[in-house]
Amino acid sequence: MESLLAQTLLLLGTAIFVVVAFHHLKIPSSLGYILVGVLLGSYTPGPVIASQPVQLLAEFGIVFLLFTIGLNFSLPQIHALRGVVLGLGTAQVALTTVVVGAIAWFLGLPVAAAFVVGAVFAQSSTTIISRALAEQGEEHSRHGRMGIAMSVFQDVTAVPILIVIPVLGSAAAGAWSMAGALGVALAKAALAFVVVFVVGRRVLLPLFRLVALQRSAEVFTLTVLFVSLLAAWVTQGLGMSTAFGAFLAGMVLGETEFRHQVESTIRPFRDVLLGLFFVGIGMLLDPAAIPQVWHLALAGAAVLLGVKAIIVSAIARLSGIDSFTAWRVGWILSVGGEFGFALLAIALGMGAIDERTGQVALTAVLFSMIAAPFVIRYHAPLARLLARGVPEKRGEPVPQVKAGALGGLRGHVIVCGYGRIGQAVAHVLEEEGIAFVALDLDPERVRAAHTAGERVFYGDSSQRDILEAVGIGEARLLVVSHEDIPAALKVLQHARTLRPDLPVMVRTRDERHVDELRAAGATEVVPETLEASLMIAAHALVLLDVPLSRVARRLRGRRDGRYQLLREFFRGEPVAEAPQEAESDRLRPVVVPAESPMRGKALGELPLEGIAVTALVRGGQRHLEPPRDMAIEAGDVVVLFGSPDDLGKAERALFG
Repeated sequence: MESLLAQTLLLLGTAIFVVVAFHHLKIPSSLGYILVGVLLGSYTPGPVIASQPVQLLAEFGIVFLLFTIGLNFSLPQIHALRGVVLGLGTAQVALTTVVVGAIAWFLGLPVAAAFVVGAVFAQSSTTIISRALAEQGEEHSRHGRMGIAMSVFQDVTAVPILIVIPVLGSAAAGAWSMAGALGVALAKAALAFVVVFVVGRRVLLPLFRLVALQRSAEVFTLTVLFVSLLAAWVTQGLGMSTAFGAFLAGMVLGETEFRHQVESTIRPFRDVLLGLFFVGIGMLLDPAAIPQVWHLALAGAAVLLGVKAIIVSAIARLSGIDSFTAWRVGWILSVGGEFGFALLAIALGMGAIDERTGQVALTAVLFSMIAAPFVIRYHAPLARLLARGVPEKRGEPVPQVKAGALGGLRGHVIVCGYGRIGQAVAHVLEEEGIAFVALDLDPERVRAAHTAGERVFYGDSSQRDILEAVGIGEARLLVVSHEDIPAALKVLQHARTLRPDLPVMVRTRDERHVDELRAAGATEVVPETLEASLMIAAHALVLLDVPLSRVARRLRGRRDGRYQLLREFFRGEPVAEAPQEAESDRLRPVVVPAESPMRGKALGELPLEGIAVTALVRGGQRHLEPPRDMAIEAGDVVVLFGSPDDLGKAERALFG
């Protein structure tokens, strides 16, 4: 197609259709953009768009990507996180690069190409990892936080590779020549650091303050684009990657008060241009070459997944993490990443790797990213196969549930997950004298709770034998309090097989999975965000002196249609207000007169039997839950809560 406008429309239309379809299928959009590149590339039949404009714009996508990474990793932040960045993150990238590079060199690749393959395989996809963990409700778990943190830090620790790759592409005369070129490159990197960071530090802050005074979003946007591209141009002039300069500029601005505004300004440009970058990667992929290299690419993907999982788990174990959690982190980080594509594109452009090797590496990373959602979803079973039993600390075994360990316990409640929600449920049950058994996969939490005398065991509640061991056949109720939706679905499957009549309550973060969980057999599903919003609203109404009966009715109305059990419980209740208003507890503000006999006495000394003091207003300031030793003064407004009769007695006592 000769018309540039027609090619642009074709590219945008295809991208919209494919990316929307991928979002609907919950597949990372980066893979969708790669598919667009394959469909519109020269290697496939059908319409073809010119690759040169796309590649040119794609380079700006990498520039803006590194710029935003720099914004989030200023020098003070890197220093504060040096234990992770310089420890776990650097060790993972370095070891993976060395091990994979050594394997590639042993198989016959030149040193430069082997290094590039190792560096490409060392990267992991922060986008895929964070999204998959969020969908599984594991982003705040120990292994989830560590996996996301290390994947983000990879982008920082991989920045030196941007300095090395151009050297590999230019120094082909031997080891001494490469060493000399590397020394020159490091010197140039130091110079670039001084020019961009030190000089820019003195110039950029005054510049952005001056621009901010103009109160023009247009001028601010132009300034952000100018600064990021200027830094890229400086490092390009020194013979290094443009992305390195953009990263340094981002670090400079990351220390200023304009960081968040700069990031929000650059994000639309970054996202669109990164999409074009992945389109460009897809245009490099030759589907016709896959039959010749698929076995090599598949082997490469297996090496990528296996080597990274082993290295990451080993590093995590050395840092003191238990074996099971270490393997979970290892499998999460084992997948390939988008930044690996960026390094591969730079290496191909610099001549550090040949086309066929690049094709194999590209396909291998692509295969690993396709497998990523499945690897991350089943990382726990994979880790369980490789972990050496249950972790121990100071020789103390983690309590595990075994058949017969409950001693014939009957009529109890099984709590799956002993985090903050599970513990709150368990403590309420304990106060009511109802026996419970809890399961959790955090060994430290299980050990601490068991030491405190609570019936908590280490075990995966999604396993049928574990549920049988905690007495699901004799239980009265099953509560799933964790956020792992796939695991909750497995629990429901086993519960409905073993005990079709057993009531099962499931907690979820929001209302997205309510219908799915109910269809799987949940008796009731409690969305956490819904309950939090209702309680905040209820407390707000109470503080605004709205009668409690009206507050309760509001809550009931909001819950009606969402909770079947509560809807059935409230069925047939009268809705007239007068009867409840006459008998229900309420708030009543009482102004303490100057002649009150209680003036000067502490709140704890007041004859307020059956009454709670919820607030005290003095001089226009409201003190919630005032201390019992706080003395009342004339003119104070004491907010009392209780029944009408008790409120009357308290009011008479205050007035004398």
